[in-house]
Amino acid sequence: MRFRSDPASIRGSIAPVVTPFTAEGALDTDSLRALVRWQKASGSHGVSIGGSTGEPSAQSLEERITAMRVVADELRDEIPFLPGTGAVTLEHTLQLTDEAQKLGADLALVITPYYSRPTQEGLFAWYDAVAREFPDMPIVIYNVPSRTAVDIAPDTVAKLRRAHTNIVGIKETTKDFEHFSHVLHKCGRDFLMWSGIELLCLPLLAIGGIGFVSALANLAPASVAKMYELYVAGDHQGAIDLHYRLSPLVELLFVETNPAPAKHVLADLGHISSGYVRPPLVEPTPAGLERINKLRAEAADLLVPSGVNA
Repeated sequence: MRFRSDPASIRGSIAPVVTPFTAEGALDTDSLRALVRWQKASGSHGVSIGGSTGEPSAQSLEERITAMRVVADELRDEIPFLPGTGAVTLEHTLQLTDEAQKLGADLALVITPYYSRPTQEGLFAWYDAVAREFPDMPIVIYNVPSRTAVDIAPDTVAKLRRAHTNIVGIKETTKDFEHFSHVLHKCGRDFLMWSGIELLCLPLLAIGGIGFVSALANLAPASVAKMYELYVAGDHQGAIDLHYRLSPLVELLFVETNPAPAKHVLADLGHISSGYVRPPLVEPTPAGLERINKLRAEAADLLVPSGVNA
């Protein structure tokens, strides 16, 4: 929790790591430990677990807590830890956030409640309850309407920020880039914003964002971190060049439902023991694999096999 007292210091590329499973479908903590060590060695500026890329809805509460414990243990407070603690029920969201706080997490990423499609009043009440329960824990709203079927409005975000000093930021995973600007305008430019849309990570920095929580960091953590570092160092052209070099890997991630393509590549590179994804997801189809392999070849120099320094 070294960074908890200063959430604004949590900048750059926060890697939302996949949750590895064995070929039989069990939680693979050894592979998870290896992934976290690789992320640290590659220069990622922080690590998250339990967001959409981590398949949280396919895991039990106990499995999610175990995964958080493994990540916290491997990070050893060396770089920020931002676990996803949202769930479909408020009770489970509170349990996961409580565990994250006890583990020393620096921020809690709380996804908008999915499936139920709450109104804006319902969203306010949800985050109000979480913020009241954990007044000393920085809370980051996680807005991902493509997954949850609900989009938290900028006015609702601003209302929550005024009500709770511990609601410090938002992870925006919407392709509506105007939404990013409206949130920062209504909440204040000191409100913390990370992008979860790969091709909007770099553009967000230009309008006041402080980093990104991008699934792309699973495949090319060193390059994603470097893109941020080039931008803040003033080498905007270098950052733009890298943004476009990474484009084939961005497309690769979504050939079929994330994280199946990423897990396939990670397993093939030796970073995890298996590319298994839990139902209702399936591993890439033959047609998908053909496309994945083509895109992978276009950016092969950005991919690092296990055991090779980043």
